[in-house]
Amino acid sequence: MKSIETVNMLFRSVRSLSKTRLQILPVRRQSNAVRATPSLHFVPASNPAESQDIQELQDFVRTSERLLVISGAGISTESGIPDYRSEGVGLYARSDNRPVQYTDFLKSSRIRQRYWARNYVGWPVFSSFSPNVSHKTLSSWEEVGKVHWLVTQNVDSLHVKAGSEKVTELHGSAARVMCLSCPAIISRKEVQDRIRTLNPAWHAESQEMAPDADVFLTPEQIQGFIVPECEKCGGVLKPQIVFFGDNVPKPTVQFVREKLEEADAMLVAGSSLQVYSAYRFVSAAHDQRKPIAILNIGPTRGDRLADVKVSARCGDVLPQIQL
Repeated sequence: MKSIETVNMLFRSVRSLSKTRLQILPVRRQSNAVRATPSLHFVPASNPAESQDIQELQDFVRTSERLLVISGAGISTESGIPDYRSEGVGLYARSDNRPVQYTDFLKSSRIRQRYWARNYVGWPVFSSFSPNVSHKTLSSWEEVGKVHWLVTQNVDSLHVKAGSEKVTELHGSAARVMCLSCPAIISRKEVQDRIRTLNPAWHAESQEMAPDADVFLTPEQIQGFIVPECEKCGGVLKPQIVFFGDNVPKPTVQFVREKLEEADAMLVAGSSLQVYSAYRFVSAAHDQRKPIAILNIGPTRGDRLADVKVSARCGDVLPQIQL
């Protein structure tokens, strides 16, 4: 098994050789990573990756034997799910709507009513999104032993839907609901059915979708909505996701740190790394002198730490990587 220093030396040697080539051969796509027509409505404008960039990323991935992948919202935008920060197309650029803060959710029954009403309206669409070619490609890498572990910042469960099993959902999953007073964990589908039963005459619609199934509703639309409670203890229900202003659970952080220790390289796909919860692992990989590659449209917080940076769509690049 290669040591981290050996992997670094191999990677830098391959990278140096690739830069001296006069012609780069076309990269064959993996047969089990089927290319589908992407939904680009929420994807920032970008140019296709240069052949040299693809070759460098391929050399990087090939050299690694235990690759740790961190994925962000940019990997799911091609499934039709918007992100928060993308220039021109992210939620912050299109709307004044902002995600609920954790402390506000805890202290205000009115805010919980607003949250659950909006989430109830948004869930049917949010839960129907399907994995795109990037999710499927990373799943296929896991199948052949390339991906040691995948850490996603997304709460859409699309990596799981794509078949990935070695996954940590860093910020949780919108598909699960937890009670804040007892250990009960409930499927989001079950909660949707219970809300429908509690609100047989309530109806609202919205055209705006946020990355966590949130939509925009007016106070008038929310009026009269009944919020579900935990059936076991009557406690407050909350999606099992990390709200803004909350922290990733310490056991989750420790687990990811252990997987990073076991890995020999890190690939960041579709994340600007603006949120510290993911950036800290990139910083830790750099401190451990592990090679880092970043694939993301536009600049990221971790660019200065990266050995390879490719500014392009994940769905344009990942299927072209030949293992």
